[in-house]
Amino acid sequence: QVQLVESGGGLVQAGGSLRLTCTTSRGTFSRDIMGWYRQAPGKQRELVAAIDRGRETNYPDAVKGRFAISRDNAKNTVYLQMNSLKPEDTAVYYCNKVPASTYYSFIVYEMDYDYWGQGTQVTVSS
Repeated sequence: QVQLVESGGGLVQAGGSLRLTCTTSRGTFSRDIMGWYRQAPGKQRELVAAIDRGRETNYPDAVKGRFAISRDNAKNTVYLQMNSLKPEDTAVYYCNKVPASTYYSFIVYEMDYDYWGQGTQVTVSS
């Protein structure tokens, strides 16, 4: 089965950029819709970027125009380029598959997910 490893987080000032990487230690997600999620303290996990098998992407309004998701199936890797970061982007970021319903609605149901990686912390200072 797929094991997910996220990296690339860090501490940046508002307006800065980070590039997150998600890869698999084994398995593949080449046939899955993939996305980046984040969870801030006391908040529900939310989907912030999704990419389908045809390379179409969806973003919620909160990050639209600032974040860009991409994938390299040959490397079993998904990226998230984050620009113009804001303090409200501070969260632990995770990658995972995206259920079809969530791809369209951006509503996350925790019961739809069997596992999560360790995540990578993104902290944006004012």
